[in-house]
Order: sequence, then structure tokens, then C-alpha cells
Amino acid sequence: MADVWTHGTWTVKPGREDDFVRSWRELARRATTDLDVAGRPTLLRDRETPNVFVSFGPWPSIDDVNRFRSSPAFRESVAGMEDLLESFEVRTLDEVGLGG
Repeated sequence: MADVWTHGTWTVKPGREDDFVRSWRELARRATTDLDVAGRPTLLRDRETPNVFVSFGPWPSIDDVNRFRSSPAFRESVAGMEDLLESFEVRTLDEVGLGG
């Protein structure tokens, strides 16, 4: 089980959603190929606001998250998405779980 999760909220310029999805999928492929991820990254699309997307994924450690965020794959991918985005907000979360 992962202890650290990343979460991103992506607000895409209207009409650029398909381009964004292609770019995000490439970023996810690069992350899972180049880095140690605990599970599959996930992208969700808001039904009521279809230009808003939420991504999340588990990581083995905060060091892996930091390595990903400082990697050329992440920096280049996000820089390549700048013309597609109105905004991008990222969070790092610690798993709490159900407890006992």
C-alpha cells in the first residue's frame, strides 16, 4: 500500500480537452516507465464542468514524488501543456486509511 499520493486539478482551456488528455496520458506513460510508482496514475473528468480534470496516484515514498516532480519527463510535459491550461494545482497527500 502506498503512503503518499499526489493529486492534481487541471483546468483546461475550453476546446483543448482532447489535446490535454493526450498530453496527460503521455506524462503518465513516461512516469510509469521511468520512475517507481506504486500504482496506476488515474485521470478523471468532471461531468458538470468538462474542462476540469483531476489526476491522482499512489507513490512508495515522498522521495519518489520529489524525483518525479524534478524529472525532465514531468517538467517537459507540464511545460508542453501550458498553452492548454487555464490553471494547474498540485497537492501531496499522506494516506490515513481506515484504521482499526
